[in-house]
Amino acid sequence: MKLSGTLFAFPSLLLTLMFTVYPLFWVMRYMFYDYKGFGVPRFIGLDNFRTLASDQLFWHSVSNTFVYAGGKMIVTLPLSLIMAVILNQALKGRQLLRAIYFMPTIISSSVIAVVFFIIFNSYNGILNQFLLKFHIVSKGINWLGPDYAMLTAIIIAVWGALGNYMLLFLAGLQGISNEVNESASLDGANAIQRFWYITIPMLGPVLQMVIMLLIINSLKSYESIMLLTDGGPIGKTEVMFLYLYRLLFPTPSASTVLLQQIGYGSAVGFVSGLIVGAITFGYFYLSRRLNRIY
Repeated sequence: MKLSGTLFAFPSLLLTLMFTVYPLFWVMRYMFYDYKGFGVPRFIGLDNFRTLASDQLFWHSVSNTFVYAGGKMIVTLPLSLIMAVILNQALKGRQLLRAIYFMPTIISSSVIAVVFFIIFNSYNGILNQFLLKFHIVSKGINWLGPDYAMLTAIIIAVWGALGNYMLLFLAGLQGISNEVNESASLDGANAIQRFWYITIPMLGPVLQMVIMLLIINSLKSYESIMLLTDGGPIGKTEVMFLYLYRLLFPTPSASTVLLQQIGYGSAVGFVSGLIVGAITFGYFYLSRRLNRIY
């Protein structure tokens, strides 16, 4: 029995070692070296971290990441919960609506970026054409310009994540017995009171999990931004892990990083992981303390 269990677990364990544990130790080694992907790595101690401490581009990307993640969370969390509550009702065609709202979750980031580029294009985009046709604006809005690029990125992020968290909330709602709501209704509680005093507390474990996933995914997300704005214009949408990607895989279009810097990129990746881990741990610790209080 033990042998069969080990054999079943071996493929997952092997993949974890290959794609999680080994890369982690690889990064932890090279962050102390000056290594640009060719030649012999040169040990430089903590110099990469000293450079990182004064790297304005990195800390600017960190602040952008907090704006992006915060905006995504503030909109996605309540909206996905409201959608789950609506689609949990006995509505006609609710299965089709659930599938439609979940669809963006399984679409690749490249397809999403192309579609939204067509929508938000500053010159002949669908959105600007609509606004101009109905005289909502007098001239087209530069949605991918310095003033609106981050807002556009947040809108796309919310659209892509909404269905996933809606599904998690929906699973939690279906685990709540109807008898509880019926008893509260007989006691005179209206729909809002039942939602606030019964549904929300009973969704507590699911809500904690959703918030934690939102924090992690929002802080790590960069693919759609890379494909849509490439971190621009003038670094307005340059987020933390996009900056890391540029260091490890520089492209001719990248304006902020010109050469591959594996050693420095490893240090940036390590610090970025610490930032995400610290925020996640802080939320986890706070949620456990609140559980003990209430």
